[in-house]
Amino acid sequence: MPTVGLFNKEAEKVGDVQLADNVFAADINVNAMHQVVVALLANKRQGTQSARTRSEVSGGGIKPWRQKGTGRARQGSIRSPQWIHGGIVFAPKPRDYRISVPKSIRRVAIKSALSSKVSDNEIIVLDSLEVEAPKTKEIVKMLDAFKVKKALIVTADSNENVYKSARNIQGIAVMPVNNINVYDILKYDNFIITKDAVSKIEEVYAK
Repeated sequence: MPTVGLFNKEAEKVGDVQLADNVFAADINVNAMHQVVVALLANKRQGTQSARTRSEVSGGGIKPWRQKGTGRARQGSIRSPQWIHGGIVFAPKPRDYRISVPKSIRRVAIKSALSSKVSDNEIIVLDSLEVEAPKTKEIVKMLDAFKVKKALIVTADSNENVYKSARNIQGIAVMPVNNINVYDILKYDNFIITKDAVSKIEEVYAK
């Protein structure tokens, strides 16, 4: 079992915590992580982009001028793409970009992402993270103590005070453990997680 330090908010080590092998020391499957990240980004696309083709723009009932004798290039319709206000060639239309990934691949990917953070020494486990009231300076003080600038903070449950305290800090994101995903884990340089959140992850993914 990988063993990492357990810290308080002042970055003082208060003990050690053992992490589950099959969650935080799993084989890192780069292909699975890539597949899941591509799907996550694709699923965020709205797919509402739209433009009109030549059959949808107005005008173009007759030839703009006769075929020969004018000295100008022949034209058949003012709805042709080369005309101003003409139709768009291969115009984009609303579509669904959603990509489905099997549950087994998603599990492998998130275990790989968590294991990569442990192997790269980019995980910080906190004994607890409590903020009595939304105060940005408390989170800034904690991040300065750990010398962290870009991090994902994961709590066991939704914590409004922690979220409001960190939401205006550039490069910092806060989310409950049930909302974590491969993209966000890999996106941030450091992975700060409470001990209770680690237990919840292991409860779900150690099976």
